[in-house]
Amino acid sequence: ELNAAIGGSAKSQHCHGQAIDIDDTFKHMSNADMYKYIKGNLDFDQMIWEFGTDENPNWVHISYVSPEENRKRCLKAYKDNGKTKYMVI
Repeated sequence: ELNAAIGGSAKSQHCHGQAIDIDDTFKHMSNADMYKYIKGNLDFDQMIWEFGTDENPNWVHISYVSPEENRKRCLKAYKDNGKTKYMVI
């Protein structure tokens, strides 16, 4: 219900308990630093630099499926004519 209320995709990994969005509102580490740490040190399926700037995303989407199925796919979300699109980074 929450995913539909915020306009999320029906295919979202959030709906299957496989994804979270993280944002350090307490300023222990920047979202960019968390993104870089996860990318270099942890196993994941998909990680998305969600909007923001080239220096820091507004938040980081991270998903995990299983060691065998994780793709280590890194994307950047951006808006194009009001529609969210993704580029591989």
